[in-house]
Amino acid sequence: MPFVNVKITKTGVTKEQKREIVEGITDTLSRVLNKRPEATHIVIEEIELENWGVSRKLVADK
Repeated sequence: MPFVNVKITKTGVTKEQKREIVEGITDTLSRVLNKRPEATHIVIEEIELENWGVSRKLVADK
């Protein structure tokens, strides 16, 4: 049973975009690893910009 946790910044991602992410990851796991789609779990976590850092800075400060 694959479990995939996708973390993205909270920047207005739409429900349709999330649906495409879930479908794409599920399809890839099915095609590449022969995993059953009904046993594949995907969680999308949206992180506030002030809780995400890159290159020694908070994303919110960029």
